[in-house]
Amino acid sequence: MHVMARGTEFHECRSCLCFAVRKAARAVTQHYDRALRGTGLRATQFNMLTVLAEAGPLPMASLAESLGMDRTSLTRNLQPPARRKWVKIAAGDDDRRVRLVEITPAGLTMLRKAIPAWGKAQASAATILNRSGLEVSG
Repeated sequence: MHVMARGTEFHECRSCLCFAVRKAARAVTQHYDRALRGTGLRATQFNMLTVLAEAGPLPMASLAESLGMDRTSLTRNLQPPARRKWVKIAAGDDDRRVRLVEITPAGLTMLRKAIPAWGKAQASAATILNRSGLEVSG
C-alpha cells in the first residue's frame, strides 16, 4: 500500500535551502570531476592537494577543518592519494600521536598537470550553479 500526502502539507519544504545547496554542490562537483577526468585527479583530491601545496604539512585535524570535512571522511579521502604516493602521512615530530599530511613531489607534479583542466572548470562553474536551480528566498 502506498501512502502519499496530498495538498500543501509539505509544499513549504520544496524550497529547502539545504536540499538546494546539496543539489548544487553535487552538480558543481560533477562538473569539476568531468573536467579533471583526464588528469587522474578527482575534484576532492585536487582541493586537498591544493591546500597542502599552499600550507605545507598539516595535522589531519587542521587539514580536515580546511577542507570542511570530518576526520573520518578525510581519512577515507586520503587513501587513494596516499596509494598513488601523492601525499605522505607521518607521525609528527613533537607529538607522535599527531598525523601530519604532506604533499609529495609526485603530488605537486600531478597538481601542476591538472591546473589547466581546473581552470576550464573554474571558468564555467557559475553556469553550472545557475543551471542547478539554486534559488534562495527569505
